[in-house]
Amino acid sequence: MKLTGRSRSHEPVSKSNPVLANVREALSTVIDPEIRRPITDLGMVDDLTIDANGVLHVTVLLTVAGCPLRNTIEQDVTNAVTKVPGVTGLQLTIGAMNAEQRAALTSKLRGGAPAPVIPFAQPGSLTRVIAVASGKGGVGKSSMTVNLALALAKQGYHVGLLDADIYGHSVPDLLGIPEDARPTMVDSMIMPVPVEYVSADGKKAVLKVISMGMLKESRDQVIAWRGPILDRALTQLLAEVFWGDLDFFLIDLPPGTGDVAMSIGQKLPGSDMIVVTTPQPSVAWVSERAGTMGSMLHQNVIGVIENMSWFETVCPHCDQPHRVEIFGSGGGQQTADALTDRLAHDVPLLAQIPMVYALGAGAEINAPIVIAYPDSPAAEAINDVAEHLVTTKTSLAGKPLGLITN
Repeated sequence: MKLTGRSRSHEPVSKSNPVLANVREALSTVIDPEIRRPITDLGMVDDLTIDANGVLHVTVLLTVAGCPLRNTIEQDVTNAVTKVPGVTGLQLTIGAMNAEQRAALTSKLRGGAPAPVIPFAQPGSLTRVIAVASGKGGVGKSSMTVNLALALAKQGYHVGLLDADIYGHSVPDLLGIPEDARPTMVDSMIMPVPVEYVSADGKKAVLKVISMGMLKESRDQVIAWRGPILDRALTQLLAEVFWGDLDFFLIDLPPGTGDVAMSIGQKLPGSDMIVVTTPQPSVAWVSERAGTMGSMLHQNVIGVIENMSWFETVCPHCDQPHRVEIFGSGGGQQTADALTDRLAHDVPLLAQIPMVYALGAGAEINAPIVIAYPDSPAAEAINDVAEHLVTTKTSLAGKPLGLITN
């Protein structure tokens, strides 16, 4: 088949040729990589004709002129339409939406809502929101959030991930997102950055990710926000990002009980919370406070993950593997028991994650452990937590139900 580039043919063209119906159907299979919807539904196919020689003329409008995924869209369109019987060639024109077209797209993506709203806080939202918290830094909270999100995505669920650690964002590095990766802006709407992995066991995982690290001029730029400015930034990340239809929305909270954790709890009442701790009793005591504050903000604390539970090594004397509890033991269960007593509902210890190189420094060299080493004990423990989330229902406590009373 001949691809004739972007120049215009002088052959007479037709908009009623029966081949065009099959072409439109083929174009409906082309998915915008950022918005994750067919380009035909987004108004991106602006012109579609075919001439007497069977050469197809297609004009595709990008949401913005500098769309970073232009080549992907162009290739996907070419692959789709050139397989249609009756198409002998392709003249593909790539353009950009004008202001009116972008405004119409933005309105459509917002469902006609006149102003940005937080979709996960609306009555009827089917997305399960899970905030991952810790009492202090250094317990592996971000690693747990990233791997848990990928474990859910590997099961075929639509998963969004918000790095809400405004000051200490590490999600982009943990996911291997290039430093120059930036979200695409459609008017005032932000498109999350798509991240795609194929794990060592052959399963595909796709995430939609936003982090403040992607919105700065450089990742080493310091942010010093407090109060209203910080609150406004969080509102933008929740309301002005087009997350689409998600099954799970994970939020990597900053450690402790500061402004961001409180703001998230206020904006998303009724969301779930998982507390990450380590085996030391001193860390467990601090972790209890993170769960307690979440409950005070009407979040549902659904469990505790104990990270760095043990390290397995081979004994030089007997050549047998032994578990070495470098940081002691019992902190995870202590946190779970204390939160169960304090919150008056069962807060289970969901998992104990062993220390492995692949979960720490190895993740930044290869990929997160559920992707690079899915059969490792740590990955299997995280997968078990993901399975628990899938099989348990969301509590309705604190959720807005949209009921009208007389």
